[in-house]
Amino acid sequence: MPRTPSRRTALRGLVAGTAAVIGFDPFTRGWAVTDTGRPLKGVPRLDGTLHTDDASLTADADDFGHIVHRRPAAVLRPGSVRDVVAMVRFCNRHGLRVAPRGQGHGTNGQAQVEGGLIIETEPLASIGPVQVDSSRVTVGAGAKWSDVAKATLAHGLTPPVFTDYLELSVGGTLSVGGLGGQTHRHGAQVDNVLELEVVTGAGELLRCSPTRHPDLFHAVLAGLGQCAVIVAATLRLVPAPETVRHYLLPYGDLQTFLDDQRLLAAEGRFAYVEGQVSPDTAGAFNQFAIEAVAYGPPVGDTPDDTALLRGLRYEASGAQIADLGYYEFLDRLAASVAALKEAGLWAYAHPWLNLVLPGRSTADVAGALLGALTPADLGPGVVLLYPLVREHLRTPLLRMPDDPVPYLFAVLRAAPPEDTATVRRLLSANRSAYETVAAAGGTQYPVGSIPFEHADWRRHFGPVWKRFAEARRTYDPKGILVPGQGIF
Repeated sequence: MPRTPSRRTALRGLVAGTAAVIGFDPFTRGWAVTDTGRPLKGVPRLDGTLHTDDASLTADADDFGHIVHRRPAAVLRPGSVRDVVAMVRFCNRHGLRVAPRGQGHGTNGQAQVEGGLIIETEPLASIGPVQVDSSRVTVGAGAKWSDVAKATLAHGLTPPVFTDYLELSVGGTLSVGGLGGQTHRHGAQVDNVLELEVVTGAGELLRCSPTRHPDLFHAVLAGLGQCAVIVAATLRLVPAPETVRHYLLPYGDLQTFLDDQRLLAAEGRFAYVEGQVSPDTAGAFNQFAIEAVAYGPPVGDTPDDTALLRGLRYEASGAQIADLGYYEFLDRLAASVAALKEAGLWAYAHPWLNLVLPGRSTADVAGALLGALTPADLGPGVVLLYPLVREHLRTPLLRMPDDPVPYLFAVLRAAPPEDTATVRRLLSANRSAYETVAAAGGTQYPVGSIPFEHADWRRHFGPVWKRFAEARRTYDPKGILVPGQGIF
């Protein structure tokens, strides 16, 4: 919805000419700018700080995608959940848009807002105590999954599902879904949430669960921030292994690779199953590898290679098998990420393509998309292709194909951000790939960079759109939350 200049600049006007950080002045007993002492009208008392300096605004006008840049008017670093409530209510009164930001790992401006307020959830990072008897833990939305894992492993427990990269915020992944190699057994991260604490778009602090405000609960999980800001989540925990056995099994044929993955997903013989696709020396994406992990004691037996690999048609000469500590496995990308940062590649643009294909069409659709892919289109990225199990994916807004074993297909591209022509071309290619997948009954997993309009979102949510829109009207009646998604 277009905004008038007065709406877009309202918060800027309130803080125009003021300092970088706004805080409570104990001498004047009122809100003031810390370097000038000039009073700031209408801003509520905060436990944290409100920032309007150029560095803060510039940082939050960017994300991991480095493609979209929307500059906010202010950044809240909350000292408490009360700050989130107070500033959401403030923004309601002034007609200002709001977006929460966790680790800034969006790829297409999803958590950006032009002329509005960014709420950085990172300070809301409390964890625990871990409730061993009931196998649960309540954590702040800004907590990183790496820290959650460390805290729960101290008690022999673990969240059942992790994304591949651990340095993401809990609130961020619960807003989109949270898929990973354990999803074929446990669903997505959103399917393992017992309760949420949220601040609605109307500024209400509410707890919700499958039995308490269930409409809100189901509108927030994988709801892309459209109805409420997650401030805390109670997560289900399961017993954790101490060690795992990691298998990397190469394949030279797509259909065989997919069939073996489907077998593993159906049988559940591994705790974790993913898959990777890479090019051969001529640049054709026809090299495949199943990545599978078996958990050891105390949650499983010592892995038996013969039993676990029986019937699989991988190329035995290239198989790699290694024993790892459980956390070492979870955090296996840390070294690669450090290397990317060291080489400057982490700062590349990331026009990612993330799709979910119907299993019945995966060979044909993925084959066609891979056939059109070149190493130049991927850059220093990776291609993932692995099975999910539909019956474990129970969150209504996490849209899945009508197929018992859908496949996640992710082309995690990277390109120099200054090469805008290439970035535009890749975004167009993403849209074309989405259209192909949608025609086959597939969906997008909305963490990537696919040009989407309002009508596309209605098609994406399909049968749950009406309930989603009703929840939006109920819990964010002025429509201030997370405009970067472009849904409403």
